[in-house]
Amino acid sequence: MRASGTGIEMENRELTIDDYLAMLRRRLKVILIPALLAPIGGIAVSFLFSAKYTSESLVMVEGQKVPAGIVQPVVTTDLTERIASLQQQVLSESLLRPMLERTGLLKSGQNLDDAIEAIRANMAVEEVETDLTGIGTDKKKSGPQPSPVPGFNVKYTAGNPREAQQICNELTSLMLEENLKSREDVARGTTDFLQKQLEDTKHNLDDLDSKLAEFKKQYMGQLPGDEDNNLKILMGLNSQLDANTQTLNRAQQDKSYTESLLAQQIAAWRASQSANNPQTLQQQLSQLQTQLIDLQARYTADHPDVIKTLADIAQIKKKLAEINTATNDATSATPTKESGSDPPEIRQLRLQVHQYEDLIGQASRDQKKLQDEIAVYQGRVALSPAIEEQYKQLARDYDNTQKVYQDLLADKSKSDIALRMEQQQQGEQMRLLNPASVPDAPSFPNRLFFAGGGLGAGLALGATLAIWLEFRDKSIRTQGDAEAALDLPMLVSMPWVVETVPANGNGKSHFWKRKPPEHMKEAARL
Repeated sequence: MRASGTGIEMENRELTIDDYLAMLRRRLKVILIPALLAPIGGIAVSFLFSAKYTSESLVMVEGQKVPAGIVQPVVTTDLTERIASLQQQVLSESLLRPMLERTGLLKSGQNLDDAIEAIRANMAVEEVETDLTGIGTDKKKSGPQPSPVPGFNVKYTAGNPREAQQICNELTSLMLEENLKSREDVARGTTDFLQKQLEDTKHNLDDLDSKLAEFKKQYMGQLPGDEDNNLKILMGLNSQLDANTQTLNRAQQDKSYTESLLAQQIAAWRASQSANNPQTLQQQLSQLQTQLIDLQARYTADHPDVIKTLADIAQIKKKLAEINTATNDATSATPTKESGSDPPEIRQLRLQVHQYEDLIGQASRDQKKLQDEIAVYQGRVALSPAIEEQYKQLARDYDNTQKVYQDLLADKSKSDIALRMEQQQQGEQMRLLNPASVPDAPSFPNRLFFAGGGLGAGLALGATLAIWLEFRDKSIRTQGDAEAALDLPMLVSMPWVVETVPANGNGKSHFWKRKPPEHMKEAARL
């Protein structure tokens, strides 16, 4: 009777290391045979694939030769991004098509689009990273830091070693050329942009300058800083107006007084002239002679009153003579403006009145002029805050635009220097360190990889098969198997008799050489 062996052992008792070693000894051939045959099969399978050869070139990235503190680089993009961008540019149809036509790499009967797609699929760019670039650099220092990518590898895979080398060299050359072109284009684009901005800012600055000059011309005397001067001038004009007003009032008073005296003199003179009869004249003559005697007693002959009295006496005598000799009406002898001249006193008073009128007219004109000037300066003082605000806004815009212009001018100068640096290849450069070589061995298929894969697959298959056979085995081989199968204690046991296996060189037997005889495969019979 056979009982379940390993299956019962797993269910009814725990397996020991000896049990596992026993399993390994029993199934070692099952494991080793697939493990040995599978690598051979993997190598055989690798011969079914077409060989692929990968050519590789090394490009080194050199830093800027001119110190960054003197000339700031215009290309500040991360190197990793620029390498990716260069790869995309090189793989564009506009560059690959001329390359294929120039080099004659297009195979007969091959479509150009298919060839371009094949190049895109088989090209790879790998960065060469190192930590040595960070040694001795100050992370806290501002400005451009050294790139952690000192270079990169350009790889191309093809079915022919020569073709792989040629295309790899062509693609590397294209990347180097595009790098120079792109850096110069960036520098030139930056310079052109700054030039356009500089011209626009210059135009705005000229407009603001014209507006500011026009504003100063329009509001001359009302600009900021003129307010104190306007107040001083206004105070002086008010003082002049007060003085002018006093002069005008005084002139008007003097004119009124002189006009009253003139009226009195004219009335007296006309009254004296109206008395044209001889008796009256005789009385006047007597009075004048008496007055003359009195004046001569008091003054000399050169005194004005004496002279005037003598003249009046002579005039009256003359009139008496005319009356006596003339037959005309007495009124014909009355003094008028047409027949005779006014007395000097009246003429003097008339002259004074005329002078006072001129003085009053001039004072009135001066007063009007002063009042107009005062109104102008009062308006300036009143409008000064609003004009000052407008002026400050214009001046602020002008100063800001001028500052922007100066900054753009400085940036434009730096950009011109950076452009010349790129044109002379003094900036960051990519140098071909190792050109692409002809590959000696195919990069695909990797037969060692296939053999290793076959070995792993063979071991997995052998282990799976061994485990499956152990689960299918119903043999009872040990006392533990019997007790687990019968669920009864053992009363008597007999040792197994095995053949002696010769010891190895170390005096030890191989553990996989121990095996029970054929008639002992069943451990118990019921």
